[in-house]
Amino acid sequence: MSAPVPVGGLIQVALAVEDIEASLDRWCALFDIERPEVVTLEPNPDETYRGQPAGYRLRLAVITVPGGQVVIELNEPDANPSTFREFLTAHGEGVHHLGFAVGDARDAVVGDLEAAGFAKRVEAYYPGGSWTVLDTEAALGVNLNIKPHA
Repeated sequence: MSAPVPVGGLIQVALAVEDIEASLDRWCALFDIERPEVVTLEPNPDETYRGQPAGYRLRLAVITVPGGQVVIELNEPDANPSTFREFLTAHGEGVHHLGFAVGDARDAVVGDLEAAGFAKRVEAYYPGGSWTVLDTEAALGVNLNIKPHA
């Protein structure tokens, strides 16, 4: 396989957590930073999880790393089936995925990764964007999230 994912496009380290408030306390103390806002995302009708409509809520907080293009994202899912709940059940808290912005090559990159044997875990569309999490966990130790833009 050629290198379809540009390493310079790394924009996100996303963690799955059971308790976003406690996790934020630890991360903010570690970095001595202000606490970011926690938002609750409602189910997105244009999101699929393993090929089926996704129906989960997610509490989310984003820590912007000063001077860089990378963010640390904390994700606390509800109990409904989701890629984050699946990860937490299998592994406990940890790095769920790395996010890469690949510009207009998004569909081609996703296609190359699928051709290499990596199935889509999640695919979502929203006004102005989209993202796809591919199931690369067994091969890479982490999933990949392919986005057109940051």
